[in-house]
Amino acid sequence: MKSQRTFADGALTASTLDNKGYLAINRPDRKNALNQRMWREIPLALDWLSGHADIRCIVIRGAGDRDFSAGADITEFETVRQDPETAREYEFSNAAAFRAIRLCPIPVIAMIRGICFGGAFGLAAAADIRLASNDAVFSIPAGRLGLAYPVDAIDDIIQAAGLQLARTLLFTGKRMTAKEALAGGLVLSTCHGSDLIAHTESLADEMCSNAPLSNRASKAAIRAALSGNSQDRLVALELAEGTFTSADYSEGRAAFAEKRPPRFTGA
Repeated sequence: MKSQRTFADGALTASTLDNKGYLAINRPDRKNALNQRMWREIPLALDWLSGHADIRCIVIRGAGDRDFSAGADITEFETVRQDPETAREYEFSNAAAFRAIRLCPIPVIAMIRGICFGGAFGLAAAADIRLASNDAVFSIPAGRLGLAYPVDAIDDIIQAAGLQLARTLLFTGKRMTAKEALAGGLVLSTCHGSDLIAHTESLADEMCSNAPLSNRASKAAIRAALSGNSQDRLVALELAEGTFTSADYSEGRAAFAEKRPPRFTGA
């Protein structure tokens, strides 16, 4: 099965193939920089992808073969971030995009090559897992632009990179290599650029082989543990309990007893 839909006048492309969903940031001529409309429609694209009952994993990537994303499109800041009022509206769009990734019920992988700067760093940090090519470069240059990084993204960055690395990136605006990101725990693994797609697909396939309800319950439980929110915990408990009455639980036990791979349906 394959379907595709574009958002933000084609600057975002959402597609499905088998059990996987893909969201491409599609402005390679601008280093995949994100304009305000793109920020606003990232949640719509993720809703569309996660609305497919057969999708078990989502991969976010930059279109082309060079960059993940340069972050927010600075050329429009004179109008969309010209004063506190417009900046507040812009930050709301940022926050909604980060939240859509963070709270997506399906595991999300960020596949990163080339530059991953500013707001794009926030998108990657909100993902569950980050994989990078050896030439990937990370930076949060807010301090060099004289503005504050979106508050709603800071928690994701601390959880993804750790407190010391997050502080260093924010306070210095320095660029961090893929090797440094790997050593700091920001990315799960790195590989040669020509191998990144295959490497990402392999991990996505492993995720898709698991029972979808189990992965959803695990993601909710991780979210509850990180947030400490009682409502998040109740949601996680409800999803966990639901796995024990699922057809996939029966299939998993039968497959184990019969020494064969399970055939999960998400029911």
